[in-house]
Amino acid sequence: MLSFSDLLNYLKGNKNISIPATQEKDLRNIGYYHGYKGYRFIRTSSNKIQFSNIKEVIVLNKFDLDLKTLIYPKIMFIETALKSYFIESILDDSKSEDMATIYSKTVTRYQSYQKGSKQYTEEFKKRMNLQMKINSALIRDYQKEKEIEKHFFNNDKPIPVWAVFESLTLGEFGNFFDCSNLNTRLSTSKLLSLPTNLDSDGELISYIIYTLRDLRNAVAHNSVIFDTRFKTAKINKRLTLLLESETGIKNIDFKYISAYIILITYIYKHLEQNRECKSFIHEYLTKCEYLYKNVPNNVYFEIVGTNNKSIMTQLENWI
Repeated sequence: MLSFSDLLNYLKGNKNISIPATQEKDLRNIGYYHGYKGYRFIRTSSNKIQFSNIKEVIVLNKFDLDLKTLIYPKIMFIETALKSYFIESILDDSKSEDMATIYSKTVTRYQSYQKGSKQYTEEFKKRMNLQMKINSALIRDYQKEKEIEKHFFNNDKPIPVWAVFESLTLGEFGNFFDCSNLNTRLSTSKLLSLPTNLDSDGELISYIIYTLRDLRNAVAHNSVIFDTRFKTAKINKRLTLLLESETGIKNIDFKYISAYIILITYIYKHLEQNRECKSFIHEYLTKCEYLYKNVPNNVYFEIVGTNNKSIMTQLENWI
């Protein structure tokens, strides 16, 4: 078991990293394993950054934390808004806020496939799993003595759909959306004013939810986000096509965090939050400028891409 002093000596002697006494406290604050170990590479562990001094590690850590501070409230706002739009579509489709009715009338995507087919079976399984996850989420929040769940459980009342959504994670919300019928998905897409020519099957919101879920979870758990290593799956090509065709920005690449800035800005604009869009882009560029001034150019461009500023200018012009 190495002491902190041993770790400092290791970095100085084996990695040739300069660590002034004044910055030893900074390294201790961010942690050797979370700080140096977490920020010593870009995207893959084999792509290591050749740090010359500990300040560069501290700068990268600050850039990452600043990104999380900037992004987290935006994702929470988007999650709340998308849930609200979806609930509106559910109520319009099912004509009820009772979950039993909604299950029978709206959570019926499986019925769009031939009985006995592979797709029918898979969708039916997803529907059953969704029901179990919702029940688990409600029980979890009831055990935590959350007031909404306590009120309905303790008064032996059925929990309405709006209360259910208070307990759902972003991923569970995505599963609910996936299991709903075409009419409800398209209705939600229409409320968000997504282009019908790119969303004839109502799938785009699902792609948006799952793309943001990975980022949201990484931010919430204080995982590294600056190099988008948090992605758990490939980004759907239709989502990239949507963003490129709508904003006019070409070659959007979710390898870079700028693609997520574009996605968040795109949704904010469709939620009619134009003023927030401009300030969001400005704050992002300010944080990038800080990084640019404090790390080697090759490291900076590998992190944000060579056309980051140009992309943000195009994004601002689109708003």
